[in-house]
Amino acid sequence: MMEKMIFGRFIPGNSIIHRMDPRAKISFVFVFIAIVFIANSAVTYGILLGFTLLVVFLSKIRLYFLINGLKPVFILLIFTFLLHIFFTREGDLLLNFGFIEIYEEGLRQGIFISIRFLVLVFITSILTLTTSPISITDGIEVLLGPFKRVKLPVHELALMMSISLRFIPTLMDETGKILKAQMARGSDIGSGPIKERVKAVVPLLIPLFVSAFKRAEDLATAMEVRGYRGGEGRTRYRQLDWRFIDSLSLLVLAGLAGMLWYFRV
Repeated sequence: MMEKMIFGRFIPGNSIIHRMDPRAKISFVFVFIAIVFIANSAVTYGILLGFTLLVVFLSKIRLYFLINGLKPVFILLIFTFLLHIFFTREGDLLLNFGFIEIYEEGLRQGIFISIRFLVLVFITSILTLTTSPISITDGIEVLLGPFKRVKLPVHELALMMSISLRFIPTLMDETGKILKAQMARGSDIGSGPIKERVKAVVPLLIPLFVSAFKRAEDLATAMEVRGYRGGEGRTRYRQLDWRFIDSLSLLVLAGLAGMLWYFRV
């Protein structure tokens, strides 16, 4: 499961989403996160879900691949759904089975919050899957450019965020390799009492931290050898190009916000 985690990975392609300017995609994601909270009814959440599936279709990334790569997130999604079902006691009582009571409002909130969480995860994943780490760095740096006037280290901040995103799949791959090595030696993390599982995780964490520090040191050495001295006076090989499709994407997002507000209860 660890090796299949797709968050933070980049998949090269030639779709409309791939060709968009990274500044537009980053702005799109942040505005979309704010727009999601406008939805509060079945119609608005249906519109959100349909719009998200349209973005996935335009990115030419298979929905099965996306779902399969986000399995660990779905565990959290199910947990959130169950929390709302069992602990929200408002509205009409739908099911009373012993100590288990499910109310209408609990079911409604569970479904709505799950859809909200799902579309946010899908859209943010599409950003990292269709945008290279260097493009994300350049996009964040340009968007945060005005803060340079107040002496904010914009380039270093953007680089740090980009490296953090890139390290997520790397660490997941490393975790999968260490887990398989431990299982080959007879270690069984997936069974037994919770106390024994916690003890079994410790031999997994130590080599993982060692590997993470080793990769960070190798990256620092590589940057130093290539003459990296921060963003001051640094030029770009790839120039960002804002096109009509980028402006159109933000206009579509504004239209989505208007539609959600119109159908909002």
